[in-house]
Amino acid sequence: MLTTAVLPISLGILGLVAAFLVYARILQTPAGEGRVKDIADEIHLGAMVFMASEYKRLAVFCVICIVALYASLGGDTAIAFTLGALCSGTAGYIGMYTATKANVRTAVAANTKGAAEALNVAF
Repeated sequence: MLTTAVLPISLGILGLVAAFLVYARILQTPAGEGRVKDIADEIHLGAMVFMASEYKRLAVFCVICIVALYASLGGDTAIAFTLGALCSGTAGYIGMYTATKANVRTAVAANTKGAAEALNVAF
């Protein structure tokens, strides 16, 4: 019984640590200067505004689903759905945030150091 609770949580924490290490490595890569950085900042801002707009709509849908699940299948199912939706939304937000920060770094690496370095940054 303990294994079924501890293993998923442990693997989740391990995944978060790995994701943080990848993100930290990405941030150490140069992000360019001048116009390149300005364009990258605008792309990042646009992506974050888009995500906020989408998540507002998604929140309404999730609340409707949570109420329906609670009414039909009970509180445990509604809680499980809520936790899953929150984790999924968080992963999506972090992924978009990281991707928009990595894109300019990949382009700068390709321009200054070639395709091999760009692939190292991207992957």
